[in-house]
Amino acid sequence: MAASAWSSPLLLRPSSRQFRNYRPRRLVSGTGLFNVENKRKSRMMTVGSSKGNVDVGLEVSEGLYLGMDFGTSGARYALIDKEGNIHAEGKREYPLHMSKETVDWVQSWKVTLFLLLEDVPVSLRPFVASISLDGTSATTLIVDSSTGEPLSRPFLYSESCPDALPLVKSIAPVNHTVCSGSSTLCKLVSWWNSDNSNKESAALLHQADWLLWLLHGNLGVSDYNNALKVGYDPEIDSYPPWLLSQPFSHVLPSVRAPGTSIGFIKEDIRTRFGFPENCLVCAGTTDSIAAFLAARATQPGKAVTSLGSTLAIKLLSINRIEDARFGVYSHRLDDKWLVGGASNTGGAVLRQIFTDEQLEKLSEHINPMEASPLDYYPLQSVGERFPVADPKMVPRLHPRPESDVEYLHGILESIARIEAKGYSLLKDLGATEAEQVFTAGGGAKNEKWTKIRERVLGLPVCRAPQTEAAYGAALLALRGAQ
Repeated sequence: MAASAWSSPLLLRPSSRQFRNYRPRRLVSGTGLFNVENKRKSRMMTVGSSKGNVDVGLEVSEGLYLGMDFGTSGARYALIDKEGNIHAEGKREYPLHMSKETVDWVQSWKVTLFLLLEDVPVSLRPFVASISLDGTSATTLIVDSSTGEPLSRPFLYSESCPDALPLVKSIAPVNHTVCSGSSTLCKLVSWWNSDNSNKESAALLHQADWLLWLLHGNLGVSDYNNALKVGYDPEIDSYPPWLLSQPFSHVLPSVRAPGTSIGFIKEDIRTRFGFPENCLVCAGTTDSIAAFLAARATQPGKAVTSLGSTLAIKLLSINRIEDARFGVYSHRLDDKWLVGGASNTGGAVLRQIFTDEQLEKLSEHINPMEASPLDYYPLQSVGERFPVADPKMVPRLHPRPESDVEYLHGILESIARIEAKGYSLLKDLGATEAEQVFTAGGGAKNEKWTKIRERVLGLPVCRAPQTEAAYGAALLALRGAQ
């Protein structure tokens, strides 16, 4: 799963919201998702801050489409028109609401959702035709099916529930995607077997599902990208019989295609923020899928690596690949498949060791053409999902050399080796071979890291034309409105 991409050279801590001017772009997709022409003249953007918005000579005569990305450490929004031009964008860190000495993530996400809606310039809100959003894959909520209130704390994307794995393996096909301790199904089974609350009134939602429910009010709706890790089969477009026969099957959400219209925005939300009466709320997706959509890598063999708090790779393939032994799974993208996995390595490890300024300055002194002899496995904590599914894997960040430049070089190169191992694994399992890698996320901004990765991968690597998952979510909103 990938995090939101912040503004620093690597994945660094966000501070103030930032806005940029964009030239009009033409969106062309070979997947059938989007095919829109750029006919409109360039325009000035609306810019703003978290305290207010300032309009700068913007002319809007048609609908706008709002996408939001809920990553691991913060959230973004992007507001686009039908040609893909960005009219406004912004970001927020999650406010850390506390409950019983732990972070109340549900409240933090909810507050952030409404903060982002407030950040959308007031003058543009009446033009918002549709809204969609993405969330972290396998972040799971068990809620009351009547009220939508959580029945327990959420299970975060990286959490593993090994206690549920034996049962899940006994009911699922061999090496199925759900046969991983961090899968949504393992989280559901773990809750089902340990919680004493009224299970008959329970409903399972993913992070994106729950946040969208706050906007449309129709409880129990998901999309087939988020539902993949609970066992939904996007190839047959239904839950398989082995899952429907389980005693907890009634908690599973209904599933729609990403970008499908769910309903109009709730009246109280509409009047609070000034959105139009016919503003649609559309089914979402996962953050790494949204990043892939934003990159517009449309041909088999094209891949996107999201370098955020964690590392996620997605490869457009003709063939569907599923193998829980390695944390490999495939998301449906029209008539093709996005094959990949998500590692727990990534920018969050760098954030633990270096400051923003150190990362930028130390990177300047790295020679990316020289291989680092240091061999690390950078993880924040114990446990890895892909390309090795090992909940007991221990982080390896030693020995540390005296030179911080050498240390950073070794970490960056080690993450690149994990990425390369991931793409090699996908090829060995039968996926279309990677030919080019686009990079999204904060790591895309570090040119030295890009050159290191290009050398290690042996493939052309470049920054994606659009790197923000929020932009991909906005494309889904556009699709729903069409």
